[in-house]
Amino acid sequence: MQQPDPSVRFPIPGDPHTAFLKPIVTSPFIEVGEFTYYNDPDGPEHFEARCVLQHFDRLGDRLVIGRFCALATGIRFFMSGANHPLDIFSGYPFDQMAQIWQDSFDEDSLLPLARGDIIVGHDVWIGNGATILPGVRIGNGAVVATQAVVTKNVPAYGIVAGNPARLLRLRFDEETIAALQRIAWWDWTVEKITRNIAAIRSNDVTAMAAAM
Repeated sequence: MQQPDPSVRFPIPGDPHTAFLKPIVTSPFIEVGEFTYYNDPDGPEHFEARCVLQHFDRLGDRLVIGRFCALATGIRFFMSGANHPLDIFSGYPFDQMAQIWQDSFDEDSLLPLARGDIIVGHDVWIGNGATILPGVRIGNGAVVATQAVVTKNVPAYGIVAGNPARLLRLRFDEETIAALQRIAWWDWTVEKITRNIAAIRSNDVTAMAAAM
């Protein structure tokens, strides 16, 4: 059985709109797992420029995305640099607009804006136009609906929607979710995944456990 090559940019023959991100991403502050793909009719190779916004090295935050995630067109990850201070008289970014303002700027004043890394787990589906705000963590197997604005953490296998996004329901009962977290099929070798595609594509947790 032929297996996909995670080092290939465009895994679907004849489809230039869908690309694996791992071989495309170049930024040292973005980490993407194997087989995670992004779909964009205007070119998925522009993911970094179009989808990862307002990152400043000084704030030290990262975007970490797991394996086997499905990312739809137009999603946006806003990093901590998108924040503006609210506890001073003006939140205007004077330092970015003119050299003389930049020279008098204390970079340490940015540090309180840092919200930490954005972490996306494995096997996560993020719908068209969704927005993820700084410091958010999205659990394994979660689903983020189209146009959702995610302002807080999403539990494993949760489905969230709306602005701000709220938890609609869990995809499975808590016992099944706990079992799937232990099984962690996304960490299996490609060969093992290939042998057990039928179990992974089922809703039979017993079959999944037997494949471990």
